[in-house]
Formats: sequence, structure tokens, C-alpha cells
Amino acid sequence: MAYVINDECTACGSCLDECPVEAISEGDIYTIDPELCNDCGACVDVCL
Repeated sequence: MAYVINDECTACGSCLDECPVEAISEGDIYTIDPELCNDCGACVDVCL
């Protein structure tokens, strides 16, 4: 199951650089494409 970005996201961009499969889309609300996410947790490790 892919990770989900919740409403606590500050859009800092840290997760974008860490995602090895580029599953995170930038915007007013960041989103994770569940088809691309490989559940590695790299985004969680850098999330503020």
C-alpha cells in the first residue's frame, strides 16, 4: 500500500528529492502516485 501525504504537509519539498521512483508530485497539495510508490519509506524518513 502506497504512502499518503496528509494535511500536515508543509510542501517543503524534502520528499521530492528522496523518492527513488519519482512517485511524488509537487503542487499546492503534494501527492504520491500509488502505481509508482514502492513503499520504501524514504519520504517518511525526511518528512518534517
